[in-house]
Amino acid sequence: MPSRIFIILSLVLFLFSCSKKDEIAYQTTKKADPYLLYKEGLDAFNRNNFFFANKKFSEAELNFDIPELAAKSSIMSSFSLYGINFYDQAEESLKRFLKTYPGDKNVIYAHYLLAIIFYEQIEDEKKDLKPLLKADKKIDYFLDNFPDSDYAIDLRFKKDLIQNQLAAKELYIAKYYINTKKWAAAIRRLQNILYTYDKTVFVEEALHRLVEIHYHLGLREDAAKYAKILGYNYNSSEWFEKSYKILNKDYVIKKKEKAKKQNLIKRIINKIK
Repeated sequence: MPSRIFIILSLVLFLFSCSKKDEIAYQTTKKADPYLLYKEGLDAFNRNNFFFANKKFSEAELNFDIPELAAKSSIMSSFSLYGINFYDQAEESLKRFLKTYPGDKNVIYAHYLLAIIFYEQIEDEKKDLKPLLKADKKIDYFLDNFPDSDYAIDLRFKKDLIQNQLAAKELYIAKYYINTKKWAAAIRRLQNILYTYDKTVFVEEALHRLVEIHYHLGLREDAAKYAKILGYNYNSSEWFEKSYKILNKDYVIKKKEKAKKQNLIKRIINKIK
């Protein structure tokens, strides 16, 4: 019996000792100052140290009790990821921001930045078509929902460029079919440019290629029809001259100096601080 009492007393003392240690071990740490974290993030951001800025903005968001300031930290964290071209992480961060802070004043900017992220991953018309379609869809969403915002003008400009690239992709595929003598497939691609991308710079060449194909196939009336459309809308273009030459063998095309191409894309970055 005494030994049993000793064991019980020892167990009580052991548990009491552990509980005291646990209190020390699991004592909560002092909460970080979110304003200081945000300032550190902003200082790093202004020095273009976006990796460190993202870390500090993320910490600030977790420590802010005020939703507006937490949301501001979140959007700055997303922009910092974009600043170092971490596109996938920035996209994920922005989607989380939109889900967590749907009523925040920077929601429009978040949608704009998502559109820019998709747009900047577009490659030339010979590469993957998926980024083009993704950017086009996101820009359409933005213009449908925020047509009067400050960012709409920039995205309308980018929309035109995307349409031109999509048309260029169609023309690239059409030329492949022409080279492999798949005439029906080539015609479908060229007609898609006329009907879907009728405001792009590739309409003229598409019309000319349709003249070429139909003339080659002996469909002279159809060739003349496309040549008339080309002449009516683009009478002074080089593509009309080439089409006219197909239908009028004696016509001599005058040589013209090629104009230098201008870079149409101007990157616009709006910062929220």
